[in-house]
Amino acid sequence: MRVLIAATPLTGHVNPLLAIGRLLSARGDSVTVLTDPAFADKVTEAGLRFSSYDDQGSAGYLEPTLPPGPERWTNEFDRRFIAPMPVQAARLRELIASEAPDVIVAGSMFLGVLPLLLDTKPRPPIVVVNISILFLDRPDGAPLGMGLPPARDEADFARYAQFKAGMDAAFVGPVRARADRRLAELGLPGLPASLTQSIAILPDAFLQPSVPEFEYDFGSLPETLHFVGLLPMARTNASVPDWWASRDRSKRIVLVTQGTLANAEFGQVVEPTLQALAHRDDLLVIATTGGRPISALTVPIPANARVERFLPFGEILPEIDLLVTNGGYGSVCQALSAGIPIVSAGLSEDKAEVSARIGWSGAGINLATNTPSVAALRDAVETALSDPRYRDRGGVIAEAFAARDAGREILAAIDGLVRIPETLGA
Repeated sequence: MRVLIAATPLTGHVNPLLAIGRLLSARGDSVTVLTDPAFADKVTEAGLRFSSYDDQGSAGYLEPTLPPGPERWTNEFDRRFIAPMPVQAARLRELIASEAPDVIVAGSMFLGVLPLLLDTKPRPPIVVVNISILFLDRPDGAPLGMGLPPARDEADFARYAQFKAGMDAAFVGPVRARADRRLAELGLPGLPASLTQSIAILPDAFLQPSVPEFEYDFGSLPETLHFVGLLPMARTNASVPDWWASRDRSKRIVLVTQGTLANAEFGQVVEPTLQALAHRDDLLVIATTGGRPISALTVPIPANARVERFLPFGEILPEIDLLVTNGGYGSVCQALSAGIPIVSAGLSEDKAEVSARIGWSGAGINLATNTPSVAALRDAVETALSDPRYRDRGGVIAEAFAARDAGREILAAIDGLVRIPETLGA
């Protein structure tokens, strides 16, 4: 089978698609990965064919002038994901013509698949792999992005309706309008629903790399939606540090990370966590800078802490007692699959929604801020480590992950869409 993978050029988006690419390649499929040249080496190191399009820095764009708010978020979303859509779609069509893929597997923010999905022209089946929380429209009317738990009563329903009206006017509507304008320029109809809803319902299959136990009840789900569990771990060049084997094994371990995207200011989570736990001789605190220089830290590294640019999560997570995070979806799901309690503090990108689910699920504590205080982190870590309810609930979610064979689920979803002609004479 010939597979074309399309990935938004951000580390947290590319890695899950490469994991699926290796899964397909391992069974003999021919896999080509389309993304920005910045990730060419990563693709070829995974043993996959690389094909390029020029993203022109869109994926990492940050609005330089506007303060945080709907206008800034709209501009960033437009530049990051909507503006590249025509170029991405054109490149996909070129590759369909030259490579004749049997299926396209795309990340959920690679919006270049939308013109293909809305067009009437023949195309291969399209599978979209989500890289975040399930962003279907909520049955309780809560707007996406605010991190609101499921409504409990009529007062919540009324409050959420007001929030949604405001969010629709300020963000959801403008984003959809900008996407519709791009589609109109391509001679295509507009989206059938909000942009996020459309991404989830238009593909031939939509893979959610999680379990229902970590998602809200959305009522009736699309037949094309598949919960697949934890994606296969991405390979990493990071090795286990020398100090890992010789560490004091009587100490519990707290891992703190701000991921690889929202890590420009370590003063948000990493630094205050190091400060909050500096007095804890019973803990080993390990931090990762997500690739940034360790020298970017502006506080002294305490005696009970170790800091690395990258850490091999797959190898160290079984020994971790608590994750402190800004709510990156991939690392949160990895921790949940290992039954690790979580303290989360993040509101940017999708992190308010991820953090809200951590609190709602009972697997951790949601501090609901981008800038938690040292005192708040100290108290949250102490509570999460000492109250067995968090570890117990994390264990329940870990069992749900363990019950799903992600590789098998992913391959079954893809194979169910592809009809390969039988070889003559076979």
